[in-house]
Amino acid sequence: MRQALHRLAIETRGKGLTDITRPVVDWTATQGIETGLLTVWCRHTSASLTVQENADPTARADILRFFEALVPEDTGRYAHENEGADDMPAHLRTMLTETQISIPVAAGRPVFGTWQGLYLFEHRRRPHRREIVLHLLGE
Repeated sequence: MRQALHRLAIETRGKGLTDITRPVVDWTATQGIETGLLTVWCRHTSASLTVQENADPTARADILRFFEALVPEDTGRYAHENEGADDMPAHLRTMLTETQISIPVAAGRPVFGTWQGLYLFEHRRRPHRREIVLHLLGE
């Protein structure tokens, strides 16, 4: 059994879904591990990960609208506002999604479905530099 570890630095443009499928697939393909499990970990409490539709951008737009309605940014609504009105909603949105995703690897590649992509879900308004850790275990 072998393992490999890597860190990706992802620049976001503020709230939204940033497609990170390609750098994850490319790194996995260079590790020489044919069969295994890839863990993708987001090292933040105001951003998360999701596997979602990657063909029709209206699906991602609907997801963003849904989260805006589900966890609104209302000044005075939350006690934790010392980093701005978007801070506590960002933490709540992260709780409702995931900071870790496990993806099977076969033939040296993550096994995504036909219409699936891996996204970093930025929950803060301003751009951030986010760190994603990849851990691959297999043979």
